[in-house]
Amino acid sequence: MRKALADSEIETRRRYPVPAETDPAIEALVQDIIGKVADKWTMLILEALQEQGTLRFTQLGKAVGRISQKMLTQTVRQMEQDGLVHRTVHPVIPPHVDYTLTPLGESLSAAFCGVWIWAEAHHAEILRAREAFAAARKA
Repeated sequence: MRKALADSEIETRRRYPVPAETDPAIEALVQDIIGKVADKWTMLILEALQEQGTLRFTQLGKAVGRISQKMLTQTVRQMEQDGLVHRTVHPVIPPHVDYTLTPLGESLSAAFCGVWIWAEAHHAEILRAREAFAAARKA
């Protein structure tokens, strides 16, 4: 994944201590968003659009790989509903539909980039932990 630019507001707020109380509306929103965007397909679509820019529906499906047309449709609709992607329908026959990340989607991509970097940095450590766990289960 291409390294996205950090969101300066988020980076500033990370320096402050965690508040003692959390707004229940914000907590519910965070849980809802995590439930929607933390799935495999959303992250792969996000990555494809971040790396390749605007893509047609079929190009997006190929970039993601091994996703059914139904799942791709459902996922990009959910992403559009959440304001992460912009869908442009061109009035031609056959229909031509393009998808691109919105600024909100780009900011989520920047946040996800941190997870990607973490995974790269700890890849060997995670593999060792998995191997040790598997060996302990066999014993």
